[in-house]
Amino acid sequence: MRMLLVGAALVVMTSAAMMPSALADDDDTKSAQKLAQQGRDDYWHCLAREYSRDSNKGLSEQDFGRSVAGACPSERQYYRVALLDYLTSQYPTIDSSAHLATANRAVEAAQKDIVTAYVKHRTPAK
Repeated sequence: MRMLLVGAALVVMTSAAMMPSALADDDDTKSAQKLAQQGRDDYWHCLAREYSRDSNKGLSEQDFGRSVAGACPSERQYYRVALLDYLTSQYPTIDSSAHLATANRAVEAAQKDIVTAYVKHRTPAK
């Protein structure tokens, strides 16, 4: 009986010792997720400002695409890094190169979306 109580106490102590670590990991993941979302929002807002520039009116799809690809370098990099950090914290067993590829695809998708919106809503050249 005593051995059973000692075993139960060890299980409780081990679980209690692991809990703060698990909670800290969860907090780190939530923090990384918030930073990734903030990075995404900042990048999108910057792309929206690029979309709205008068100097972009009348550009071809290709020219606007090149403009967008070079726009917002600090916001783009922050988004990429924040997303990479989040993916690494969320999926630590997946190779970091896969996370980097995912982050790069997210940046490319944002650029593609803004170019698509530009093409759909631009005023035809006269």
